[in-house]
Amino acid sequence: MNKEYIIRHERPSEYYQVENLVRESFWNVYRPGCLEHYVLHCLRADPAFIPELDFVMESKGKLIGQCIYMHADIHADSGEIVPILTMGPIGIHPDFKRQGFGKTLLDYSLEIAAGMGFGAVCFEGNIGFYGKSGFIYASDYGIRYHGLPEGADASFFLCKELISGYLNGVTGEYATPQGYFVDESECDAFDKLFPPKQKLKLPGQLW
Repeated sequence: MNKEYIIRHERPSEYYQVENLVRESFWNVYRPGCLEHYVLHCLRADPAFIPELDFVMESKGKLIGQCIYMHADIHADSGEIVPILTMGPIGIHPDFKRQGFGKTLLDYSLEIAAGMGFGAVCFEGNIGFYGKSGFIYASDYGIRYHGLPEGADASFFLCKELISGYLNGVTGEYATPQGYFVDESECDAFDKLFPPKQKLKLPGQLW
């Protein structure tokens, strides 16, 4: 991996540039086009957004990656509300993918989050990638994904303790923060602010 990079906080003057980076990173990956750049745009104004964990990665003066974190909760079966984090979007520009930058950015941000005293992170992702950074299936902790029928495949739902033992004795349900659910028609209007790109239906997309 090219070692010439820095990781720093996102600057307000870069919002459009970072949103375009996210758009490039996710375009036609999970669906024709993408929503992630609009999700990021909306989440910055969400009360659950954590500015101290809003990072960009830069290489030779070019923004090549970003990640954000949000406050979230586990509604424990005991009735307790257990505060945790969720993450995303996290993206790397297509020209820099599969070179180790994503894991470097992820591991750095997780270290900062742990240093701030956050106990655990739950989110939706691929165990093949995120397992390399210590994530396991959330079901191994007894944490369920909100609204998922019993016995349904939950292999997309991952968790990592940032404080060892933080989830000991905790079972319960996680719900994605409402800020992640955006209006697709509003996203289409927002997308017109960016350079034209073709939406394609490709094999392997989820939607």
